[in-house]
Amino acid sequence: MIRKCLFPAAGYGTRFLPATKATPKEMLPILTKPLIQYGVEEALEANMSHIAIVTGRGKRAIEDHFDISYELEQQIKGTSKEHYLTEIRALITQCTFSYTRQVEMKGLGHAILSGETLIGKESFGVILADDLCYNDGDGVLSQMVKVYEQYECSVVAIEEVPMDETQKYGVIAGHLIDETTDIYRVTDMVEKPAPQDAPSNMAIIGRYILTPDIFDILRETKPGRGGEIQITDALLEQAKKGKVVAYKFKGDRFDCGSVDGFVKATNYYYEKSEK
Repeated sequence: MIRKCLFPAAGYGTRFLPATKATPKEMLPILTKPLIQYGVEEALEANMSHIAIVTGRGKRAIEDHFDISYELEQQIKGTSKEHYLTEIRALITQCTFSYTRQVEMKGLGHAILSGETLIGKESFGVILADDLCYNDGDGVLSQMVKVYEQYECSVVAIEEVPMDETQKYGVIAGHLIDETTDIYRVTDMVEKPAPQDAPSNMAIIGRYILTPDIFDILRETKPGRGGEIQITDALLEQAKKGKVVAYKFKGDRFDCGSVDGFVKATNYYYEKSEK
């Protein structure tokens, strides 16, 4: 059983300035719930109750959110507003939260490596909170757990994107090994390739299940695109040994790291709330 889920949450969220000058981008709300809470709920649904969060300077609001606010609890106790805290209370009760800091911003691979002390020597999930995923059935991470249980190797979630958008993603090449569930054995991965250099239009989105040897690989991974340590480069080393599969997940994804995706997600969730 995979027990732990890692949330890299140290980024600055510059595309949302000035809103993110003093507010973590992970705390931006879709309706009344912050992005990172949606991610923690998805992790818990997949039976990952140990939540490991890699933060940075100015991210204290994340820790405060997943903690009891005694003054607020007392203020609304017995009133019509008490139910507003039901969901977050449930998460605080059912999950264990631990935190560490990424002192320098050196890329997603470095952020994941910074979380090693919280994860240890076991396979774990990774959620990038600004990729908000919705599905009427099993959440994306729950779907991926089933894939991991079958193949016992690292799993990345993928979706097809327009070829002119490949430069925004890590992109895979691979061969289909299970057409009923859209699972590919990964043979190559490229970080943010130009359309003419992309091996396919199958892009990695912010959901991973990683085996613990990824930490040793990340320690040896040299800075890649943008001078950062890329998780894509580390996963490529696993893929060369046939130890990475890609899963075309079921559901909708919203890129809430962009203003356009954030607005689309807000409208989508509002329309669902009104039904």
